[in-house]
Amino acid sequence: MSDIIQVGVFAGMSRGALEGYRAQLQGALIELGAGQKAVAVSYTAGTGARSVTFTPTDDEKIRGLIRQINAALGIRRGARSVVFR
Repeated sequence: MSDIIQVGVFAGMSRGALEGYRAQLQGALIELGAGQKAVAVSYTAGTGARSVTFTPTDDEKIRGLIRQINAALGIRRGARSVVFR
């Protein structure tokens, strides 16, 4: 199996890099669910005000990206069907 993704949006990326991004996304999903992600932060110090705004997201956007990465890595989701004979 090649260490470089060959097709799709992630073509040219290494499997290790993609696995790292997936871990970051999973951490962000946990933080978002726990209400720990800031959307806008501002403060005034000394002579000026500073502010930082992050683009808000939702858990479905993060989950969708995780699914795309899993597909690129060949990771299947879900249970396999069981057949009784």
